[in-house]
Amino acid sequence: MGYLEEQTTFGNSILIYALQVGDSDRLSANFENNKIVVSVPEAIAKNWASTDEVGFDESDGALYLLIEKDFQCLDNTAEDQSDNYPNPSLVC
Repeated sequence: MGYLEEQTTFGNSILIYALQVGDSDRLSANFENNKIVVSVPEAIAKNWASTDEVGFDESDGALYLLIEKDFQCLDNTAEDQSDNYPNPSLVC
């Protein structure tokens, strides 16, 4: 397991955000050079990826971290959703 990274235009800059599997038993985050990296314990990452668990959260000092799967939208959108999870609301 390893590392996922995306980026978005934020004003005149690029904001990079990433999830990585870390060695710690807690969530943690680091922000440096317009890049946010959230480290997730391996056991939590494996469980999240292989189950229907939607997300998890934890406080890292004064910072509250919430990680959730990105589901496909139910309405029309121009956003590329090819890598989103199927929306569970589509299943009866």
